[in-house]
Amino acid sequence: MAKKKKKEKKLAKKLLHKYRLVILNEDTFEERFAIKLTRLNVFVLTSISAISLIFFTVLLIAFTPLREYIPGYSSAKLKKEATLLNYKTDSLVQKLEVDKLYFASIRKVLTGDVSTLEFNRDSLIEASKNDLDILQVPTSREDSLLREKVDKEDKYNLFEVAGDQSNYVLFPPVNGTISEGYNLEEKHFAVDVVVPVNTPVKATADGTVIFAEWTVETGYVVIIEHNRELISVYKHNSAITKSQGDLVKSGEVIAMSGDSGELTTGPHLHFELWSKGYPVNPTNFIDFE
Repeated sequence: MAKKKKKEKKLAKKLLHKYRLVILNEDTFEERFAIKLTRLNVFVLTSISAISLIFFTVLLIAFTPLREYIPGYSSAKLKKEATLLNYKTDSLVQKLEVDKLYFASIRKVLTGDVSTLEFNRDSLIEASKNDLDILQVPTSREDSLLREKVDKEDKYNLFEVAGDQSNYVLFPPVNGTISEGYNLEEKHFAVDVVVPVNTPVKATADGTVIFAEWTVETGYVVIIEHNRELISVYKHNSAITKSQGDLVKSGEVIAMSGDSGELTTGPHLHFELWSKGYPVNPTNFIDFE
């Protein structure tokens, strides 16, 4: 026990033993600076200096742009650009998926690889009449004057005027003899109308051309998207006069009939009608004679 106390006193004496640090002029041996130190003071000062250095280094790295020069740290600008690019990538992926679905639906129209749904013309007409009966409301004199004013303004309007859906009439693309009619069992979702080569093919209604290209099996093909989710398809043409994205009016020439494509059986127009993704019989709505 006495030895232990003796060692502790000896250690304390060493820590508190005073030393004198003197700085001399080498030539004259003149004393320039002197300071008294102990081992304990040196340890405390060294520890405080190390802690302070570490603390200020962490502050510089965390809160100043100097951290950008340290390997492994990215700048705030790069992080912002990376986040923006990530958002743009997500938007492009979503747009790509929408385009894939759209092109897949167009491919189904071209190949006829869809489920069928039979439409009854009489039931459609009866339903439209019922809708009109429901929508009929008593009109006042002010309402009649307002309708007359709007009709006069829309008469010279460049944009399409909203009309009565029951008066939606389809224009015959060509007039001729039907060589092969609409047949669900054989998956012939169209009518083949025999016409001479280079007969003008006309749009069946107002719409936008969504496809106008050459295909190996069906030659020159034109697809038009109309109002009320209606799509018309014109195949085996010898030439097309419209491009994708063109706006067409009912009865406007969009192609010249012909005998193009591997699946053709002679000069004719292969005409299809699709409503809400389902094929319909064109003869229920169009008179080709």
